[in-house]
Amino acid sequence: MSRTYKATGINLKSMPMGEADRLLTILTREFGLVRAVAPGARKHNSRMAGRSEPFVVNELLIAKGRSLDKVTQAETLESYPGLAQNLPKLIASQYLAELALYQALSDQPQEELFYLLNEHLGRIERSSSDQILARLTHAVFQLLVLAGLAPQVHLCGVTRQEIQPDLSDPDWRCGFSIPLGGTVTQAALEQLIGQNRPVLKPKSASSPGSANFPADRGLKPTSTKLTAVTSSPRRSGPTGYGNLRLAAAEVVILQRLAESELPTDLFQKNLERIWHSVERVLRQYAEYHLDHVVRSAGLIDTCFNPADPSLPV
Repeated sequence: MSRTYKATGINLKSMPMGEADRLLTILTREFGLVRAVAPGARKHNSRMAGRSEPFVVNELLIAKGRSLDKVTQAETLESYPGLAQNLPKLIASQYLAELALYQALSDQPQEELFYLLNEHLGRIERSSSDQILARLTHAVFQLLVLAGLAPQVHLCGVTRQEIQPDLSDPDWRCGFSIPLGGTVTQAALEQLIGQNRPVLKPKSASSPGSANFPADRGLKPTSTKLTAVTSSPRRSGPTGYGNLRLAAAEVVILQRLAESELPTDLFQKNLERIWHSVERVLRQYAEYHLDHVVRSAGLIDTCFNPADPSLPV
């Protein structure tokens, strides 16, 4: 069997190794996750220097080793320089890379994951500053879909009743059960509370805004006004993963995330707080079901937390 193999991959992680090398974690189309050494990548004027940076897509020739493989040749096919030049974009891309790392397999083709990650990194790179959080949240949901872990957001996980958020009612609420895998009706949520299951309130805040949603998407709102959560953003139960209360606007956005492309009406600046709340819901959900803390997400709150002194961090 040949001691070398070819692969096309994107660098998810790049770490110093030894005096001048780098240890790369690469998501390849053909073989899934590969860990390989890039010899001399930290030397001045090394041809491997730029090719070993995170989020660079290379056509690779890799030599098999006893413990670690070694990159013997790399030709760059794509890179995302805009990510490294913008801190919020860099943090968002690291977040996505970490999620991809947790769900990728080794020694198996990962073509769909490879293309999906590249597509969303490109979208984030091209985004304006007020679109980054929405793009990130959409990408997180899409990665969960590919992993077969996407939350149910159209039906109650207990009664199978259709969830129809009422955007005209500022007091409308439904539940979101992380262990049960998605939305539940308010009545079902109260039953979960009665069973002493923890209830969390995602951090959100009051912020009026508007967006138009087509009436044929099954939401049947009596008003097209999209508003953020108006109740207290403080947690309403013990700390930890459990059940949350969501307002109509948050549910509407969750229901739109399955679409391959976000409609332009969801990029309005006055929806920033809603996007921040939805991202936190999906983050907790992903961490629970992937059984990993997304360490890169720790800086998301710093970069994207709406400028509101009443909103806890």
